[in-house]
Amino acid sequence: MKRSVLSNVHSDKLFEQIYDYLLERIRRGEWRAHGKLPSIRTLALEFNVHRLTVFKAYQQLKQNRYVYVKDKSGYYVHPDSTLPFDSQHDPIISAYVHDSHLSEIHQVQATYQFSKALLDPNLLPNLYFSEYVKKVFDMYPKVLGTYATIQGDEELREALCRYFTDTHGFYLTSDELLITSGSQEAIDTVARVLVKPRDVVLLERPTYSPAIDVFRRQGATIVPIEIHPYGYDLDQVEMCMRTYKPRLFYLNPTFHNPTGYTVPAEQRKRLVELAQTYQCLLIEDDTYRDIYFGEEPPLPLFAYDTAGIVIYLRSFSKYIAPGLSIAAVACRPAYMKYLIRSKSLSDSGTPLLSQKVFLHYFFSERMQQHIAKLRIALAVRKELMEEELAATGWTWSSPTGGFNLWIKLPESIPMEPLLSKCIEHSITFVPGSICDPLRELKSWVRMSYSFLSEQQLREGLQRLIALASLVDTKRNQSEHS
Repeated sequence: MKRSVLSNVHSDKLFEQIYDYLLERIRRGEWRAHGKLPSIRTLALEFNVHRLTVFKAYQQLKQNRYVYVKDKSGYYVHPDSTLPFDSQHDPIISAYVHDSHLSEIHQVQATYQFSKALLDPNLLPNLYFSEYVKKVFDMYPKVLGTYATIQGDEELREALCRYFTDTHGFYLTSDELLITSGSQEAIDTVARVLVKPRDVVLLERPTYSPAIDVFRRQGATIVPIEIHPYGYDLDQVEMCMRTYKPRLFYLNPTFHNPTGYTVPAEQRKRLVELAQTYQCLLIEDDTYRDIYFGEEPPLPLFAYDTAGIVIYLRSFSKYIAPGLSIAAVACRPAYMKYLIRSKSLSDSGTPLLSQKVFLHYFFSERMQQHIAKLRIALAVRKELMEEELAATGWTWSSPTGGFNLWIKLPESIPMEPLLSKCIEHSITFVPGSICDPLRELKSWVRMSYSFLSEQQLREGLQRLIALASLVDTKRNQSEHS
């Protein structure tokens, strides 16, 4: 490990090369969480560089939460950088303690799963769906005998182009669409193509938890942008774009996950203008667009983009057919060729059968009518949840669409004991800290009303409220004893 090792790294700045080298060793598990790292003196001698060069690398690793400092002891691996899983603890508690993945919460088997922002399977037209699966086999008898193209089935891409033009005013060709296996693959593909270590990425605070993990894995420097019921503070957005020169801004402006907020149309137009001015790509994740309870939401940011600065991610998995896991990425050709290349390295294309079933199922008149019924059913569940929570004194902004409530609990309720008690009683929810790039927001929770039946919602909420009261009482008794 001499200076010759550094010369092979992409950056010509020595401290950045050392940063990359150390980060790669941490990611490979050569140093574990809380493990002590080599001293500045040792690394300076080993790399044959000045100590200040190593110090600068360590400071940036510290700033990005890959390492931390013990006074007069040295640098240590931050647990956020390794996200270990302790099999001796329950996954959801591990997720809270170690700031780990949302997927670990979803692995917890529970009767009352408020953590799952998925559709209750009983709300899907399952018999109708099975009829379409049979119809697809009749129409495409060789569908199981071939792969789709990497970019996706041409027939589906053309149908989606017409759909986006008719509903959102997009003007696309099929070459400007990529079909992925769900939105998470879309986010991951975009991140792999566009983000390299130390690139600045703007993320909403709070945001979709797996997106934090994806951009951290790429080594991005994350700068949070607060999202409010009224949208963004555009002065803050402009200041961050001007100051940090971010590579991209990942945002979910329609029925935002986890808050349910929707960014108004005038802000969307201004965001696109700012992105063009400061050459910051906007990665627009549009997962819940069809699930609105009153008026339709504003047009996507992509509809206002004339400079190719927006990449649009549209998932259909949550409320059409989760088992198909279909999403689409829309962008201009300059980026599309790289996205296709990246996807080709991870799979041989989204399964053709899933694409053909989705094509004929989603665009059928009966399915479009069913989506209207889904809105009513989910609005009823949202109102039911709010009714049960009304007497608690907890606070939230009632969303006009989507699957989630973003709820502020009293600070007197400690989150970790509440999580533990809920697990004991077969209840799950998403702690706010998991959705926060800064890993704070300790008093917030995301509660999804989409996955449980109306009866289960009432039962689960009543039990959760009772447990929260119990945990709060125990804390008060402890403090006064």
